[in-house]
Amino acid sequence: MNRKSLITSLITASVIFGGASPALAAPRSTETVTLLKSATVHAYPGNGAPTTGAVSATRPLTGSATTLPVIGTASANGVAWVRVLLPQRPDESAGWISTNGTRVGSDPWYVEVSRAQRHATIYRNGRTVRSFPVVVGRPSMPTPAGLFFVAEIVNEGYETVTGPYALATSDYSNVLQEFDGGPGQIAMHGRVGLPEPLGTASSHGCIRFANEDIVWLAQHLTPGTPLNIR
Repeated sequence: MNRKSLITSLITASVIFGGASPALAAPRSTETVTLLKSATVHAYPGNGAPTTGAVSATRPLTGSATTLPVIGTASANGVAWVRVLLPQRPDESAGWISTNGTRVGSDPWYVEVSRAQRHATIYRNGRTVRSFPVVVGRPSMPTPAGLFFVAEIVNEGYETVTGPYALATSDYSNVLQEFDGGPGQIAMHGRVGLPEPLGTASSHGCIRFANEDIVWLAQHLTPGTPLNIR
């Protein structure tokens, strides 16, 4: 792709939503792509564009298919490209992938978490459907803000302190590079055996829900659901 074509593609790209913001309205739905094979990530649309990495077709914890929210679209040499959020550090990583080898879909759900209010609001088709008190990160280990997404849903049961479900996200701690054997990944999870009350800032960065609330989330949300933390 030459410079003129690149500029045209980027100007005409359909941006679905930008960075996290208190004023960011919940979309009626979010376009997603599910990977049917591992995808090469490019700096801009086009097979000749510099590569910036790759994303696996499956998730490491559950083996489920990787589904990514689309935040922009473009065409290069007759091929459709999408700019997607990526499940990796640094937070809010994004890149361009070809739609070849993907299945296009849409997600009607959207989650917004207010760290100040310690509260989560769940939207479907742009309308509020549920609202939950939550625990957010303590001041020394804050929950990072930004636009993220649900990467995979783990059924942990009631034998684990973070159970009964953990919704692993594309958000990663800015303080902890590793936690409890994992990569410092932020999750929305339950609070089996965790005494800190809802409505407090007392976690290691994860977002804790009442057990019955996280069950509801696990039953309704899917991988690829956007998560706006502000």
